[in-house]
Amino acid sequence: MVTDQLVIVRGGGDIATGTIRTLRRAGFPVLILESAHPSAIRRTVALSEAVYEGSAVVEDVSVTLAHNLDEAEYLLFQDGIAMLVDPDGAAIRDIIHSGEKYAEWDTGLTTLEGGGRHLFLTCVVDAILAKKNLGTTKNMAPLVIALGPGFTAGKDCDVVIETMRGHSLGRAIMKGEAIPNTATPGLIAGHAQDRVIHSPAAGIVKTCAAIGDIVEEGQIIASIIPEGRSIQPADGGSAGQAARTAEQMEGSSSRRGEAGVPVRATFTGLLRGLIRDGYPVPEGFKIADIDPRASEHDNCFRISDKARAIGGAVLTELIHFAAQQNFDE
Repeated sequence: MVTDQLVIVRGGGDIATGTIRTLRRAGFPVLILESAHPSAIRRTVALSEAVYEGSAVVEDVSVTLAHNLDEAEYLLFQDGIAMLVDPDGAAIRDIIHSGEKYAEWDTGLTTLEGGGRHLFLTCVVDAILAKKNLGTTKNMAPLVIALGPGFTAGKDCDVVIETMRGHSLGRAIMKGEAIPNTATPGLIAGHAQDRVIHSPAAGIVKTCAAIGDIVEEGQIIASIIPEGRSIQPADGGSAGQAARTAEQMEGSSSRRGEAGVPVRATFTGLLRGLIRDGYPVPEGFKIADIDPRASEHDNCFRISDKARAIGGAVLTELIHFAAQQNFDE
């Protein structure tokens, strides 16, 4: 890192990952705060997978899960990106010490040059994208930025970044709110609402397809097993194994729901997102995302244009703020 201005990002999903990568590439130390059970659909481009795997890599950025603030400090000092399971933002309160607006966080470590190393909590970014405020407040840091609807700039935060696709995507809002959530996905090749698949029942997701697969309309991509039933986790096997699993589900679906409730592809296309195997979901929960463009396979594993645009907007506001404050490096 080239600066000691610490940025804490709440959330590690695919949109948040675009912001995290942008900040890291610009030299800012980043600490990510995630929930205990992230529900990212575009898991191949979401650093939140580190909660389950212990680490995650998206493009050229990697993150390591820390088990406490001391471990996070050590990782940051080693120029890494640290993640904590901390949905309530307790680490922020621990760092700012009694609500001080501008906190100096001593890592307690010694640099190779022999001096003490300090990080200054400069910015908190709420990138949870819950469409509502889950506890972010304007006094968490000198600069608080929130992504998308659910926040009011000047009240909950200093800046709101517009997340709706279109001409205003990435616009910095200094007063007021982002465009309200329409609950309608962006239109791609004539498909919008049907691009996103929601759980037809409550239960445990058992997947039988993988992100990056071409799926046919009506094909079973997952099954919802009623909670309390025993299931085997997916082994991440080949497409052939996934196809055989789907065939087994198809063959047994008529036998009083032995395989659970099938989840079918809404049209033929590229499976761009699929919730983690074994995840418990309520009925109506978003679990998959299909792209009608088969040619976009590589983009299943790349940060989206939307996430990059939002990340650039966050970085612009942070640099603008830092320049105004004339911080000592």
